[in-house]
Amino acid sequence: MAKEYSRTQRVAQEMQKEIAIILQREVKDPRVGMATVSGVEMSRDLAYAKVFVTFLNDNEPEQVKTGIKALQDASGFIRVLLGKAMRLRVVPELTFSYDNSLVEGMRMSNLVTNVVRKDAERRSSSSSDEDREE
Repeated sequence: MAKEYSRTQRVAQEMQKEIAIILQREVKDPRVGMATVSGVEMSRDLAYAKVFVTFLNDNEPEQVKTGIKALQDASGFIRVLLGKAMRLRVVPELTFSYDNSLVEGMRMSNLVTNVVRKDAERRSSSSSDEDREE
């Protein structure tokens, strides 16, 4: 019977949970603020991990940049705590990246909502024009 997920995916999923807990409880840097771990991509040899984060209410590029810089500065501390929490031979080197998929998803959703609303307005105005002609 084949495994449903590869080991890298399972380790990445567990690492996402552990890093989220560490950021919530242990990292006291005010530049980080309310960071949410949205995903982790692992290399096949489990030596490198790319951690995708989003920040609550921080949509300005400058605040995002300082938050990512603060996380990168704290990556050694996070690795130590991660090593204590997970049983891995080698704790991966962490790289933090901003995940703008949530922001892009909200933007796309707003665009679709606006188009649907305008289409409904256009239909209602055209149907009222047809009623006047009759």
